[in-house]
Amino acid sequence: MPATPSTPAPADSAPAATKPAALRRFGRFELRALLSKSGRCMVWLVFDERLGQELILCLPRMAPNSPAALAHWLRMANAVARVQHPNLAPVIEVGQVEQWPFVAYDRALGETLDERLARQAAPLPVDAADWICQYLEGLAFAHEAGHAHRDVQCASLLISPGNQVRVMGLEVAQEVFPANVDFNAVARRAVRESAQEDVLCVGLMLHRILGGRHVLEQSDLQLTVQQMQPLGRELVRMSWETPHPIPEALRAICNRATDRQARQRYHMARSFYRALDGWRTSVAQDQGGPIALLLDKLQRIGHLPSSSTALLRVGQSSAMERQHASALSTLALQDMALSLELLRRVNHSLKQNGAAVDGTVLNMQRAIAMLGLEGLQQAARALKPWPGPLSEIQAAMLKSLMGRVQQAGRIAQALRPAGYDGEVVYLITVMQNLGRLLLQYHFPDDAQQIRQLMLPPEPTAEHPHPASLSEQAAAFAVLGCDLDSLGVAVARHWNLGDELIHMIRRQSPEAPVRHSETDSDLLRLSCSLANELVDALQIPDPRRQQQAIEVATRRYARALGLGLREVHLALNPAAAQAQEEAAAHPPATPAESLDELEARALRPDPQALPKPSALRSRLPSMSAGTVPKNDPGGAR
Repeated sequence: MPATPSTPAPADSAPAATKPAALRRFGRFELRALLSKSGRCMVWLVFDERLGQELILCLPRMAPNSPAALAHWLRMANAVARVQHPNLAPVIEVGQVEQWPFVAYDRALGETLDERLARQAAPLPVDAADWICQYLEGLAFAHEAGHAHRDVQCASLLISPGNQVRVMGLEVAQEVFPANVDFNAVARRAVRESAQEDVLCVGLMLHRILGGRHVLEQSDLQLTVQQMQPLGRELVRMSWETPHPIPEALRAICNRATDRQARQRYHMARSFYRALDGWRTSVAQDQGGPIALLLDKLQRIGHLPSSSTALLRVGQSSAMERQHASALSTLALQDMALSLELLRRVNHSLKQNGAAVDGTVLNMQRAIAMLGLEGLQQAARALKPWPGPLSEIQAAMLKSLMGRVQQAGRIAQALRPAGYDGEVVYLITVMQNLGRLLLQYHFPDDAQQIRQLMLPPEPTAEHPHPASLSEQAAAFAVLGCDLDSLGVAVARHWNLGDELIHMIRRQSPEAPVRHSETDSDLLRLSCSLANELVDALQIPDPRRQQQAIEVATRRYARALGLGLREVHLALNPAAAQAQEEAAAHPPATPAESLDELEARALRPDPQALPKPSALRSRLPSMSAGTVPKNDPGGAR
C-alpha cells in the first residue's frame, strides 16, 4: 500500500498553527489506528462515514500486480466471505480503492489478540488453550472449504468480551504469481502448502501467549518461521521461565507444534485442535475430549473384539455345563476381550446390588462362578467378532499389541511374589495396558501417529544422536492426555474399585521405585516391571535391548527382591521349565552289572584304610644301605 494520502489543504487556509490536524483517509474510510503490520498484510482500525461505525480493514502489503491478479484476489475473498462458521469473523464488505483490495470486518466483534495481551499480559494456560482451540476450529473449517490464511498473526485473532474467538483476514495475503499465470491451476496447490504454514504459525501464537513474550524476538510470525529449522537455524521450544506453570501435557503439545523436524509437527489444523481440545477438556474433569469420545464408542461398539469363538461354540453345543470352572477360566483368559467383559459384568453387578465384597473381583474362576453359565454365555455373545470395524492392517496391529500384552502377563506371572494368584497378576498386567488396547482399537490412526512420534528423528550434524519422544509425551501431543488416563477413565466407568485403579497405573519410567509396603503396591510394581521388560524386547538392537533389560531390572531389584537371573528365566520360560525339571528329577546313574557290583563290594574302601605314619611314608624313598644325614638314629 502506498503512503497514506492526507486531505489536501485549501490555498487560503489559516496558518498551520491554527488549522486542525489533517485526516488520513483510504477512500471513504477514515484511518484511525494501525493495529498490525506484517510482511504480507496490514490491519487498520477505520471509521466508515457511510455506515456510521468503526470497522477493521485487512489489506495486502503489496497490491496485485495485474488486473487478472486483482480479479483473482476479489474472487477468492468473496468466496471465503460466503463460508459461515461461528469461529470465522463475518465479512462486512469486500472492495477496492484504486488498485488496493480490502476486506472489512465489524469492530464490534472484539479486539485483536495483540490488544488483549497489551491489557492482560499473562493469561492463564487454560484461557490460552481455549482461545487457540476456537481459532483452530474456525481455521480447520476454512481449510476444509479450500481456503488458507497465509498470514496468521496475533492480530488475526479477534476476541469478544465474552471470550469468543474468530478468525479474521482469510485470503487477504494471497500468493504473488507472475502476471500471466493461470491462477486456477496454481491456487489449489498454494492452498495445500499454505495450510501447513498456517498451523505452524498458530503454534507460534500459542508459544507467544504462554511464554509472555515474542518468539525469537519477532513480532511478525512469518519472520519467525523463516528463522526456524529447517529454513533457518533457530529452535523453538517452550521456555521454563513462563508467567504461569505450564502443565506437562500442554508443554508437549506446544513443542510438537513447533518441532524442528517438519514431519513431527501438526500438519492439519484439525489434528492440532483435537490434541489441544483433549487437554483442555481433560482439565475440566473429563467432560469431553478423547475420554468422552472413547466412552461413547464403548457404548456403541464395545471395548475390544472377540479373538476366539471357543467359548461361544461350547455354549451353543450345550457342552459348557460339563466343563469345570478351571477349564472355563482357561478358555476365558485366552480371549482378552472376554476376560475384560467378565470383569466388567461381575464388578458392575456387585456395585449395583450393593453386595459387600472385599475389593474387586480379579479371578476368572470366581467371576464365572458368580455370573453362572448363563452369564458367561451372554458375555461371550455380547462381544463383536474379530476384527470389528478395523481394516486388515489395523487388525494386525491390534493382534500384535495383544500378543505383547499376553507376553507381559506371562512374565508378570513368573516374577510374581510367592503366594499371589497368577490369574490376578495376569489381569492386572492386562489392565495396565487397557488404554493402549482401547486406543489401538477405537483410534487406530491416533495410535499410529503416537508410534511415529516415538521414533527418533533423523540425525543431523548438530544433533547426531537425537532423542525420541516418550510414549507419554507423544500421547500428550496427539490426544492431550496420557494413555493411563484413558484406562483409568474406563475402569471408573466399569465401576472397578479404587484399589484396582491404583494398581493399573504403571510406574513412571522417570520416577524412582520405592519399597512397596502394601500388597497392591507390590503387585503394581511386579506388573510394571513385566511391561517394561516387554517394551525393552521390542528394541531391534540386541545390545541396546540387553541394556534396557538390565536397567529395568536394577530399578526394581531392591523393591521386588529380584535379580537378572530371575528376570532371564522369566523371559525364557523354556529354560526355566528345563531347570525346574532338572531339579525335581536328577539324572539317574547308569546301571551296573553283577560282576561290577561284586568287585566294588570286595574292593577295600580307601577311606577305611589306616593312614601310614610319617616314618613309614619315608621308607620307600630310602635305599637299603643309606641313612639320611640328619637322621638322629643313623649313628647307632
